[in-house]
Amino acid sequence: MEYSHIIVGGGSAGSVLANRLSARSGNRVLLLEAGQDTPPGQVPKEIEDTYPGTAYFDPRFHWTELKVRTQVVSHNNPEAAPPPLRKYEQARVLGGGSSINGQMANRGAPTDYDEWAARGAAGWDWDSVLPYFRKVERDLDVNDEWHGREGHIPVRRIPPEHWCEHTRATAEAFRLAGFKYLPDQNGRFEDGYFPVTISNAEERRVSAAVGYLNAQVRARPNLTISTNTQVSGLLFEGRRCLGVTAVVDGQPREFRGREVILSSGAIHSPAILLRNGIGPVGHLREMGIEVRAALPGVGQRLMDHPSISLSSFIRKPARLTEEYSRRHILLGLRYSSGIPEAPRGDMFVAVASKSAWHAVGEQIASLLAFVNKTYSETGQVRLASTRFQDEPVVEFNLLSDRRDLDRLMSGFRMLAAMQLSAPLAAVTTDPFPASYSDRVRQIGVVNERNRWITRAIATLLDGPQALRSWLIDRYVVEGFTFRQVMEDEEALEAFIRKATIGVWHASCSCRMGREDDPMAVVDTEGRVRGVEGLRVVDASIFPVVPCANTNFPVLMTAEKIADAMLAEAEPALTVGGDTRA
Repeated sequence: MEYSHIIVGGGSAGSVLANRLSARSGNRVLLLEAGQDTPPGQVPKEIEDTYPGTAYFDPRFHWTELKVRTQVVSHNNPEAAPPPLRKYEQARVLGGGSSINGQMANRGAPTDYDEWAARGAAGWDWDSVLPYFRKVERDLDVNDEWHGREGHIPVRRIPPEHWCEHTRATAEAFRLAGFKYLPDQNGRFEDGYFPVTISNAEERRVSAAVGYLNAQVRARPNLTISTNTQVSGLLFEGRRCLGVTAVVDGQPREFRGREVILSSGAIHSPAILLRNGIGPVGHLREMGIEVRAALPGVGQRLMDHPSISLSSFIRKPARLTEEYSRRHILLGLRYSSGIPEAPRGDMFVAVASKSAWHAVGEQIASLLAFVNKTYSETGQVRLASTRFQDEPVVEFNLLSDRRDLDRLMSGFRMLAAMQLSAPLAAVTTDPFPASYSDRVRQIGVVNERNRWITRAIATLLDGPQALRSWLIDRYVVEGFTFRQVMEDEEALEAFIRKATIGVWHASCSCRMGREDDPMAVVDTEGRVRGVEGLRVVDASIFPVVPCANTNFPVLMTAEKIADAMLAEAEPALTVGGDTRA
């Protein structure tokens, strides 16, 4: 069967594209997803849960072999030992990251998208993208010029009267520090603290797959969804892409179409291009791959938001309860570092009143600070081998720009002062600099062994203060104590260099830009330069990572490019109902 569009990857972008393109009766759309399906009425309970801490630790929904380096890798010093590899919880399930992420539904700053346009993405300035952000959402709380009311993804906020005592105490600490309360995170972009906006309705996650691939859409005769399907290669005739090869439930298959759209994310989309001869000439020749299109930007300038965490023990009365919600991140803070180059709102703090699904996680709060406007743009994705089964080499090179390190250091000091302020001191004890280490990851895997271990530890932590402090220093703190990093500037810098990780916002590795930009991989409608019939539509095409969790910017991007694609042809009848704008 010949398809009009073959979409490789059923994540946020792929779900949007499948919906919008199949709404036109003349199109025949194939959506390929390596992971499992999440059909209506059969969404796994871990994914549907408003609390995301089980889904994003569940290996059933991950590319389990994917590991990355977050610290800067030195390629000029062969004697230096490489930084450690870290497991990276990249989603492998229909809905992609939207099926396992924290359900944070924010957009970024207007200055982000004006910068996109300035970097060569004409037509992607703030005024041009705002209508597509509105098109994505169905805001359940707010009705004004910044919000949509008819989109596929419901968004809402949990109001302060439904917060636990720890969250309320943190908000009071923010207020006393001089920050303004903002009732709407996605309203006018300014500094302040706010109830975080979430992609959630009636205490249930609404992933891109749930929102865009509902029963009506799935019933369309011109849409085929093939899960458990990993693409192994692209088919070409000269420089025209004709389709893909894939493995479906272990069996090799071939699919042909007029256009192939890679929506596999900022790690796997560039890897697919590289394996098929599209990328930097030197690397392709090094791997023994024939060069089909020389595009030096493929896999380059990978970005994420560098982040660090200050944690503490929550006194029992202040802990999260499930009276109103199982959500653990209810409150956020956006603030400006004041460095001359950065726009306002260049820093962000997410307040987690529960740090994991297990009993110890319920006792630990975290103030997670990340650099909203990062200047570290030296990450890269390269091939480890030519086999499609092998994960690529991924180097994020976080903190490659000193400004990011300096802002995390000052941000940690600011959070420490708030942690010691009267409101938080009344509800927490034993603050400590936290690391998302392999030990934390291992205990975070959902299984009965970890359930019993953490119950035992939690019982001890709720015991005498002296025992709790000893246990935290002995078994929780990894390498640096709170006193060390507060009293020793070198210790603080060493801690941040070691413990900084990204926040699963991989982006920018196949950037869109002007035709005369040698590092631009795609044009402003996602078309890959130098080949025909091939697009990339996902976070990899961002010119720079926005000041936001990346899921809503991805949804916006897919909506905008789908609109452009549909505008290329004559209008036709829609099919299958549910074609809300």
